[in-house]
Amino acid sequence: MSHVFQRYMRKPYPVAVRGEGPYIVDSSGKRYLDAASGAGVSSLGYSDTGVADAIAKQAHELAYVYNAYFTTEASERLADALVEMTPQGLDWVFFGSGGSESMDGALKMALQFHLDNGQSARRRFIARRQSYHGCAMGGLAVSGNVVRRMLFEDVLMPADFVSPCYAYRDQQAGETDTAYVARLAQELEATIQRVGPHTVAAFIAEPVVGATNGAVPALPGYFKAVKAVLDRYGILFIADEILTGAGRTGTYLSIEQDGVTPDIVALAKGLGAGYQPISAIVVSGRVFDTIADKRGYFIHGHTYNASATPCAAALAVITAIRERHLLERVQTMGQRLRAALAERFADHPHVGDIRGRGLLLGLELVRNRETKSTFDPQLMLWGSVQREAMDRGLICYPMGGTADGMNGDHILLAPPFIIDDAQVGEIVDKLAAGLDAALAALPIEARR
Repeated sequence: MSHVFQRYMRKPYPVAVRGEGPYIVDSSGKRYLDAASGAGVSSLGYSDTGVADAIAKQAHELAYVYNAYFTTEASERLADALVEMTPQGLDWVFFGSGGSESMDGALKMALQFHLDNGQSARRRFIARRQSYHGCAMGGLAVSGNVVRRMLFEDVLMPADFVSPCYAYRDQQAGETDTAYVARLAQELEATIQRVGPHTVAAFIAEPVVGATNGAVPALPGYFKAVKAVLDRYGILFIADEILTGAGRTGTYLSIEQDGVTPDIVALAKGLGAGYQPISAIVVSGRVFDTIADKRGYFIHGHTYNASATPCAAALAVITAIRERHLLERVQTMGQRLRAALAERFADHPHVGDIRGRGLLLGLELVRNRETKSTFDPQLMLWGSVQREAMDRGLICYPMGGTADGMNGDHILLAPPFIIDDAQVGEIVDKLAAGLDAALAALPIEARR
């Protein structure tokens, strides 16, 4: 009998015993192609000896020191590498152990920036509906994920929410991309005016919305329009790159493709590629200088911030990305996977949209393609797809609540950067079989 408090308590878990490239092998010998990289984490797959060797070397030399007393060569080199990999103006790095931890740190950093800048009234945050920014209380408070907020709504700090850039459902008939983007920017500005420009600390957004919305990228020009509004009112922009960063979409930060530089970036998941738990807050010189000049210290910290072994692992991951030209590979394989999905599901009656960037792709499932109507959420189609795919040896990342927080289903794909053409075919074949099996199990009237 297991004493592990699992996330889901009413299902058996296979026991994973080893990894082979993009595959996980369980104790029965069954192989699973992980087309989700766990939760968008394992970008180098499960058997990268270069990263494993770097961890072992660092652990033998110095595994851990407390960050309030020492710095280490590993953390210094990793910070230098991250500054080199990210857009000009992001000059400082504060390390953490996970995405939720660093998102809460980013929120506190924004608050302290304004406090130290003499604007103590700036205590509010604006985020977007259908977003997710972490399971800690701060990140959850600025998340627009209805289901994950539900049990804790009464104790979350207040936040304000605006519409996501979700063209598939929200762009009006006949509305141009430019007009839609302008409408969203106007909504953001109206919200700022309503709550009081002097009260808003930061706006938080994912460059590509991940598990909540199913790999929805912003339309061209959206983030430039948003940043113009924020700059007009002195509001910071926090980019949540926990899932989209570290090369997942073909540039090291996804926001690079939108042509803007945030004030603060939260980065995790692929930063350590699953070999060690590590995250980072990458910070502009303006934010750092204000806090450094006024108070001289950031009122935040965790025991394992900048721990040497995770930093060594993340540096080895960045080295692999650089030396093996994996950003270019993500672009190439992302195009091939997307093309294969488009070909296989072009006429599928229940695949309404295929979207994403790089190797972060989503398929939105619909009951009717013409009306974009959704399946009854009580059917939990997304869960059935996950089970059927896993039975066939494919790990994918489906989720419900896609359309409005309660209704809609999607499938998220985020395979390791190292996949090849044969594995692209395997992903598409097994996903198609799993989806069709899940649909076939529904009552006939539910599919009409």
